[in-house]
Amino acid sequence: MEALLTSMAVVSLAEIGDKTQLLAIVLATRFKRPWLVVAGIFLATIANHFLAALVGTEAAFLLDSQWFRYLIAASFIGMAIWTLVPDKLDDAGPVSPRYGAFLTTLVAFFLVEMGDKTQIATVALGARFHDLLHVTIGTTLGMMIANVPAVFLGNGLVKRVPVDVVHKIAALLFLIIGVWLILETAGLA
Repeated sequence: MEALLTSMAVVSLAEIGDKTQLLAIVLATRFKRPWLVVAGIFLATIANHFLAALVGTEAAFLLDSQWFRYLIAASFIGMAIWTLVPDKLDDAGPVSPRYGAFLTTLVAFFLVEMGDKTQIATVALGARFHDLLHVTIGTTLGMMIANVPAVFLGNGLVKRVPVDVVHKIAALLFLIIGVWLILETAGLA
């Protein structure tokens, strides 16, 4: 349960103001088919985050050593720093309406999420918890918590949510997890 709840919290906070959230707003505005956009986001996230969590859990089993745990802790601290750098909509890539709301969203979200901070966080969470199922479910729920309101509320939501505060909270959460892992690995926690 800890893996699911931590994964959900980390990703939902990290996703606020992320380029994929901005992409969700653009897709919802362009297509005016919110349920198809949500379905595309959901399936793309499950596929992307399952693969990311799988990489994390397998890497953790293969490299289960003290230095690897320090590397995972450092990755969380790195994510804390990266989270403070806001994404721009320009980074989200072009949106083509040719294939309809669902397929365009599915492909765009899957591709834009590659190498994104929430995907890398999912790899780190998989490595930390060694729990493919709960990390995948948690990170997917986190993505949906952040993106479904963006689809339905669009630009109005972005104007009301203090994105810089949310980024700072997410960065603090990543930092706490990283420091906790360092202390745990060193036998101090």
